[in-house]
Amino acid sequence: MGYDAHITRAEFWSDNAGHEIAAAEWQAVVDADPELEPWPEQGPHFVRWRGSSTLPDAWLDWRDGDVYTKNPDPALLAKCCALAARLGARVQGDDGEEYELGPDGSARQVGEPAPAASAATGDARPWWRRLLG
Repeated sequence: MGYDAHITRAEFWSDNAGHEIAAAEWQAVVDADPELEPWPEQGPHFVRWRGSSTLPDAWLDWRDGDVYTKNPDPALLAKCCALAARLGARVQGDDGEEYELGPDGSARQVGEPAPAASAATGDARPWWRRLLG
């Protein structure tokens, strides 16, 4: 089991009937992005992200009208937000929480205040980012 991030046009990612991202739209984004590399051994719409992720194989896949990834690190979550903007979509977690790009280019949960340094840890990252690594 893991935590998925979904690029979706639906109000809630699992109920996207009538709001699907077409496979051809996803393919056009993949073709235009030099950081995305098709990984056909994993599936017809599966791609590796060649950005600065801490994951050994950062990936995204299109399925049933949404694009998703499992257990994204902060860099991959930010990439998802950038891809969502290109697709006229948004990024949601499994429970419907939404993410957006903050002014510094990192992903943050919608409605979350700008990060401030924690007095206890000296860490300016939001609690969820510290939790996810």
